[in-house]
Amino acid sequence: LGTPVSIDTMKASVAAWALGNGAAIANDVWGLQRDPDMALVIAERDAPVVVMHNRDSVDPSIDIVQDIIAFFARSLDIAAKANIPPEHIVLDPGIGFGKTPEQSMITLARLDELGRFGLPLLVGASRKRFISTVTPSEPQQRLGGSIAAHLLAAQRGAKIIRAHDVA
Repeated sequence: LGTPVSIDTMKASVAAWALGNGAAIANDVWGLQRDPDMALVIAERDAPVVVMHNRDSVDPSIDIVQDIIAFFARSLDIAAKANIPPEHIVLDPGIGFGKTPEQSMITLARLDELGRFGLPLLVGASRKRFISTVTPSEPQQRLGGSIAAHLLAAQRGAKIIRAHDVA
């Protein structure tokens, strides 16, 4: 295609197939923690990886940023043991994944705390449900909220944003 393609998966077999067939980047939606072979596939293919935070269930009582920090520490340990070079890793706090709308907003507000890892941060807040808690809207009507969330993310240290409305 002449454009790098990313595969979003939590399955090593899917990542292996996609990377073997032209995908350039693997985005593991469970941060290398679900499939024990994922980190090895990434390392063997010498591919960049987006390590995304996720949770099995929403827990409004936790400090979500501390949860993300602990999750990333585990993920980076797995990556190091598989010999994935740090320069191949991007961290994604997983806005909207296993989080209440308030926790997604807290994550954006405290995104700079994730800079402690010294790795690029990716934020995908585009059209997410938490935006509708501020301005009630359907996903395709959340452009303004998406822009606001991504501007805040960039201000707080995000180097990459994932957007639906690219223009």
